[in-house]
Amino acid sequence: MISGGGTGGHIYPAIAIANAWNEKYPDSEILFVGAEGKMEMQKVPEAGYSIEGLPVAGLQRRLTLENLSFPFKLWDSINKASKLIKNFKPHAVVGVGGYASGPLLYVAQRKGIPTLVQEQNSFAGLTNKLLAKKASAFCVAYPGMEKFFPAGKIHFTGNPVRKDILAIADKKELALKAFGLAADKPVILVLGGSLGARTINNALLASMAHFEQQGYQALWQTGKFYYEEMSEKVAQAKMNDIKPVEFIREMDLAYAAADIVISRAGALSVSELSLVGKPVIFIPSPNVAEDHQTKNAMALVDQEAAVILPDHEAVEKLSAKVDELMNNTSLQDKLSQNIKKMGKPNAALDIIKELEALIK
Repeated sequence: MISGGGTGGHIYPAIAIANAWNEKYPDSEILFVGAEGKMEMQKVPEAGYSIEGLPVAGLQRRLTLENLSFPFKLWDSINKASKLIKNFKPHAVVGVGGYASGPLLYVAQRKGIPTLVQEQNSFAGLTNKLLAKKASAFCVAYPGMEKFFPAGKIHFTGNPVRKDILAIADKKELALKAFGLAADKPVILVLGGSLGARTINNALLASMAHFEQQGYQALWQTGKFYYEEMSEKVAQAKMNDIKPVEFIREMDLAYAAADIVISRAGALSVSELSLVGKPVIFIPSPNVAEDHQTKNAMALVDQEAAVILPDHEAVEKLSAKVDELMNNTSLQDKLSQNIKKMGKPNAALDIIKELEALIK
């Protein structure tokens, strides 16, 4: 059983683990468990797996009516998780973070079923920290995670990513055609996560006239919350080379098309970009626990493998940062070479080895 979700950063590694396990053990049964109404309830079936939803919800950081219902939802979720485990009889349970994984791993641990926690970030999430004491193993993507988890149970595997992004070298022509991009203009790929990032979107609005003037194209994932507003503003400004899209499914083609990438510094984005090897400007989200996106990005910046632009400076300074990178091919080459050294292409297989060891 694999549990967790809430964001693509939790869901896609979970699906990558399932795919790697299925490839090796095609007769296995895998059941996902998520939170009712969250994006995993759509994304997991799209990937071909069964999923059950729990009524669990996260605790709000301020006093709200929703918090009053939290204990009842948690109790219901633990009861449902108990029934699911009883019926499915898993040999192991994997938690990928997000509050959806809490009830299932809690029940599995109480029943003595091996549990593996996969932590994507450089700063452990609350659910994973709460599960740390009784988990059997931890697969992490950053060094120094002993401050959250027992050192003897930590395995430095990296984050599992979608297999298709490992082979993008020959896809440039196909990619440009797929997104309606010109072959003679550099392409900026802009990623703010599946839901979108307000600051990045505002920075693009502020920079798009300059980008067109410089002869750049932008393939811009706005996120579903902002798509209508952003596409309307691009149309009003008559920007032909700025291409807003709500969500990019063919990430292999998006990466293949890109000359440089502007991105949040969520764990999954950092892991994918390390494998893709494109020059990247990270604009870390400040709205995350312990500012972990800045820590994720700085792990690369310190190795001269990426450029960082603080969120509060993005609207004002993005166009200058892009020009600086576009006009410096030796810097682009250096960033590309160094970021590739940080990649862990076999992360999913390394996690499978740890799972096998737990089951045996």
